[in-house]
Amino acid sequence: MLAFDHDWVWDFWTVDDGKRYHLFFLHAPKSLGDPDARHYNAGIGHAVSDDLVNWTRVQDALAHGEPGDFDELATWTGSIVRHPDGTWFQFYTGSRPAPGGSNIQSIGYATSDDLFTWTKHGQVARADPRWYERLEDNGWHDEAFRDPWVMPDPDGDGWHMLVTARGNTGPFDDRGVVGHAWSPDLRTWEVRAPLTEVGQGFGQLEVMFDVEIGGRRYLLFSCLDGDLAEARKGSVAGGTWAARADSPLGPYDIAGATVVSPPGLYVGRLVRLRGTDEWRFLAFVNNAGDGSFGGTIIDPLPVVVTGDGFRVG
Repeated sequence: MLAFDHDWVWDFWTVDDGKRYHLFFLHAPKSLGDPDARHYNAGIGHAVSDDLVNWTRVQDALAHGEPGDFDELATWTGSIVRHPDGTWFQFYTGSRPAPGGSNIQSIGYATSDDLFTWTKHGQVARADPRWYERLEDNGWHDEAFRDPWVMPDPDGDGWHMLVTARGNTGPFDDRGVVGHAWSPDLRTWEVRAPLTEVGQGFGQLEVMFDVEIGGRRYLLFSCLDGDLAEARKGSVAGGTWAARADSPLGPYDIAGATVVSPPGLYVGRLVRLRGTDEWRFLAFVNNAGDGSFGGTIIDPLPVVVTGDGFRVG
């Protein structure tokens, strides 16, 4: 388990360098008092492990930028891929303040030769109003364009980025979409139309990622109860959801997605054990059971492949 006396931890992403597992995570000091204040005080921490259980914290990866930077308020969730030349690229969310206590999110990146020392390169993608809701549309509490998941094109045509975003049409509570951008080289990005339509039952699809397990492909994402569309509320508790996918770029059965995470856990990740066909499930404790924020990352849970999918635990 990853837990600290003085920091909360929550969203995270993992990398296997072939020798060790790396965990990059959001953290903020408990001295803030209010767990909700963590979002505007987040940095990106880093820990390493040989077994996904015992973690050693190392120096932080990234912190928020300077006034005027796209990430001046906070650095949020991201993902890491390796360029063919060996360079590691970390794509992450930058947040900057907006009137009324809101924020505007966009995507930037940093590079590293060793996963420990990172150099920022600035913003590369923001919500394009041709397809995506912007803050001035007054439909949501922030301008959502975050949680980048970057992957190579299946046919070798550059790279794709899946993004937590909102469409600019339809009921405000049902605009969650899979945002999309494409790059030829990981350095320059073209924002494209979303890969899904609005009206699938979610206000937002957080921290999504593509995975193939048991011969089936899924898009996993997270959505809490309060961010479900009105028509879906009350039918199921929120958490981490799995939607069947035809390919890494869809189509995805977002409307038919089901919750796969145990109660109280959020932002679940599936991690394949190196050199095996075994999978483990990691998540952070969002609800500690007494209604309080947990702020820790659990020990890995087993993942069982079944005849019609998979289950956790």
